[in-house]
Amino acid sequence: MAALTSSATENSNEERSSSNKKSEPLIPGLPDEIAELCLLYLPYPYQALVRSVSASWNRAITDPAFLHCKKSLSFPLPYLFVFAFNKSTARIQWQALDPRSGRWFVLPPMPCESKPACPQGFACASLPRQGMLVVLGGLGSDAECSLRSTIIYRTSTNQWSSAAPMPTARSFFDAGRLNNKIMVVGGSGTCDSDSIRAVECYDPEKDTWAAVATMPAGLAKYDSTVMGDKMYITEGWTWPFMFSPRGLVYDSKADAWREMSPGMREGWTGVSVVVGERLLVISEYGDCPMKVYDPDKDTWQYVGGARFPCDALRRPFAVSAVEGSIYVVACGLNVGIGRLSESEAEKGELQVEWQVLPAPSAFRGFCPSSCQVLYA
Repeated sequence: MAALTSSATENSNEERSSSNKKSEPLIPGLPDEIAELCLLYLPYPYQALVRSVSASWNRAITDPAFLHCKKSLSFPLPYLFVFAFNKSTARIQWQALDPRSGRWFVLPPMPCESKPACPQGFACASLPRQGMLVVLGGLGSDAECSLRSTIIYRTSTNQWSSAAPMPTARSFFDAGRLNNKIMVVGGSGTCDSDSIRAVECYDPEKDTWAAVATMPAGLAKYDSTVMGDKMYITEGWTWPFMFSPRGLVYDSKADAWREMSPGMREGWTGVSVVVGERLLVISEYGDCPMKVYDPDKDTWQYVGGARFPCDALRRPFAVSAVEGSIYVVACGLNVGIGRLSESEAEKGELQVEWQVLPAPSAFRGFCPSSCQVLYA
């Protein structure tokens, strides 16, 4: 009888302890409804960090109802996500920059089928408003076999997951967001194979792939961008300009390819970025001048204002844009922020002012492979 009584007492204590944990207030002195609103407005990625504050916070933040409310009630802000690799060790790493505070956050390790043989073999794209990064393909550890993998990161959970693999294994190719779907173009199946002409489109809502119009030719080196319902792909110049580049344009409405106009093709001498409806390139030679494309004249014009800060921002570059500002991630992960405006003296002429955000010394050995803007 004494043993039964003791057991019953222990069970009662455990139930009481569990009940106390469940009734523990999220923030002492505030009703839970108000405390939950406070947690909802914590900026990314602090919500992943506050799970360790208390058991009640962890339960609240991981509750599906909380995630649904955050998606519908919060006001997401843009963050810069950078895919980088160490030049000495080839170690890969994703980190996010809060451009308002200048603070960096390291993302969880990206799951890979095998140890990547070459970080540049991946292609990256994003769905900014959905808070989704998409990392595709790559080169396997044997350095001969390209991969079909599709890996997705979501800011809402701060986690990676695998998605439907690409129909075609690819490495050293390009990808871009077109009509809220991900297009993949070009690349190699093996190190010695010819360029892949097949083009495929990923639908993130259905987690499915579909083939689209085949490229008329495989291009040797890629830079691409999307404007409206068209995707522009170029080989780009290679210093010291020993050959004339080729370029193609994909029209998603017609599901057809055409040759890029001569002026656009010849003047595309660097990494591209789209701001509003303007296509710009940061040239990868000399003092890295910035140019803007004029579609009416099929010519490029230099952007005025401050000179590109070459001393602080060294090649290679990864470039993205959000809300009228250009973000250039350079060697060592120093970031240049270029703000565009129209010249008061010359109507319609663009000018730029630059600000440099130095990266932590821990990133000194890293080079950027891609940068994407996500809202979180």
